Amino acid sequence: MTCNVGGIERPIRIGAGILLIAVGALAELPPVGMGIALTVGVVLLVTGVIQYCPLTSLLGINTCQPSSGAKK
Repeated sequence: MTCNVGGIERPIRIGAGILLIAVGALAELPPVGMGIALTVGVVLLVTGVIQYCPLTSLLGINTCQPSSGAKK
């Protein structure tokens, strides 16, 4: 897996994931709404942390900056 989530997208995904997990866990939503909020929140959080999203890979989108300080 190569990095395809970076730049400003990464902290947005992590923040939105944490927010959705909190909403799903703390808000008085119906069970289906709670499940959707938690699932989407976990997916956003995980893809932000590991810097890889299969969906953006399928769409050919890459927001990672090439690393300029590669060690040899």
